[in-house]
Parts: sequence; C-alpha cells; structure tokens
Amino acid sequence: MSARKLAIVTGASTGIGFELAHVAAQEGYDLIVVADEPLIEAAARDFSRHGTDVQAVEADLSTIEGVDRLIAAAGGRQIDIVCANAGRGVGHSFLEQDLDDWRKVIDTNIVGTIYLLQQVLRRMVARNEGKILVTGSIAGFIPGAFHAIYNGTKAFIDNFVEAIRNEIKDSDGVTITNLMPGATDTEFFERAGMEDTNVGEMKKDDPAKVARDGWDAMIAGKAHIVSGWKNKIQVAAAHVAPPSLMAQFHRHLAEPDSEKGKE
Repeated sequence: MSARKLAIVTGASTGIGFELAHVAAQEGYDLIVVADEPLIEAAARDFSRHGTDVQAVEADLSTIEGVDRLIAAAGGRQIDIVCANAGRGVGHSFLEQDLDDWRKVIDTNIVGTIYLLQQVLRRMVARNEGKILVTGSIAGFIPGAFHAIYNGTKAFIDNFVEAIRNEIKDSDGVTITNLMPGATDTEFFERAGMEDTNVGEMKKDDPAKVARDGWDAMIAGKAHIVSGWKNKIQVAAAHVAPPSLMAQFHRHLAEPDSEKGKE
C-alpha cells in the first residue's frame, strides 16, 4: 500500500475538478477521481504523469449508490482530502425545464454532496484529521433568474458548509473550506444549455487559477475563498442590494436570447 496520502476529487473529468486533481497529484497525493462519464479514464491517465497512483471511478454522484461506490473504491484506506467539486446546472426558464433535468441538479449538487461529506467527515472527526474543499459558488448569493435551480442549490451549499464548520469546530484537526468561484471557463455552460446567454458568451475565469486558489485556501484551513476580484465585488453587492435587483442583474446574465424582450 502506498505511503502517500490519499485525495478524492469529484467532477474531475473537466473544469475546476480536473485542475484540482492535477494540483493534488503535483502535491504528491494519490488520487481517486470520479465523474459520471467515461472521459474520467483519460483524465486519470493525465494525472498519473505526476508520479502518483490514480484510480478512476465512473459513478453518478446524484445517487446514493454512486457515492457508496466512490467511497468503496478507497478500500478502507484513510481519506486525507476530499475536493467535493461535482456539480450540474440547467439553464432557461424554470417553467420550461423537465423534471428529470432539474431533479438531477438538486440530487448532484445537494444530495450527493452532503451524503459524501457526512460519510467522510465522520471518519475525519473520529481521528481529528482531514481537509475538505467544497465547490460552492458566488451564485449562492444571487437569486438566479433563468438559472434558479442551480443558484438555489449553491445557496444551500454555501449555507450548509458554514453550519457544518461550526458543528465540528472542536475538531481542530479537521477543516472544511468553501470555494466560491464565479463564471469559470469550463464545459459547464454548454452542458447547462446556456451558450446563448450573456454569461455563456462572456470572458470567464481560468479554472486552473480557481483550483489553485481553492487548494491553497483548503491547505491553510480557511473557511472560504471567493476566487477573483470581480467576483468579490459581486458578493459585496449581493449583501447590500435588494434581492429583486440582484435577480434582475442575474436575468441580464442568464436569460437566453430567445427569451429577451418578453418581459
């Protein structure tokens, strides 16, 4: 068995998760990487060039069974770091969205995430050692017109992480950090059907920088990190502006071209 520490990175086939896995491997961690697509196998081969052991798991983390499969892949080995990054979005008007689509967002972003955290945190707290990074979002501070389900799930995650951090505060060897990025240059917007929106077309943050910001904050034991100065401004505005104003601001970002002019 490897003497190196073990990190789990979810949603590691692309985007921020892909970059987090690279950072973890570069820092000398063995990896279990997971995504719900075969692309995770190719990603794992890429991570392994850093000289660590990498195990790929294809699993649907919107399900309890998928999370259980991921945890079982550790084979009882101590899990030192978890980067809970898997997430999903669905754009366009809520009234037009299919049940299966918005339910998948909730089950991935909330149910699968908190079940994974409960399972690994129990073991970390028992030994008083471990670090967790959760990918929340600045979207959790903004009522998400035309992206309402996603923003609502991130509001839950941002709130949940703060609450759990307080619950485990006496376990000073265990930390949980909330990474809150803004719009990042990943496949997210294409997969959410948001390419015909202002946010889909705008210049976005570098996922490698976002991942490094999150990793460094986690290692330092920080409570949270908003990556990018423009995103920090949006968060500050969300704390003082009326929710109706922020919802209209988000509508400008996320409203599809086909909907514009109907209001």
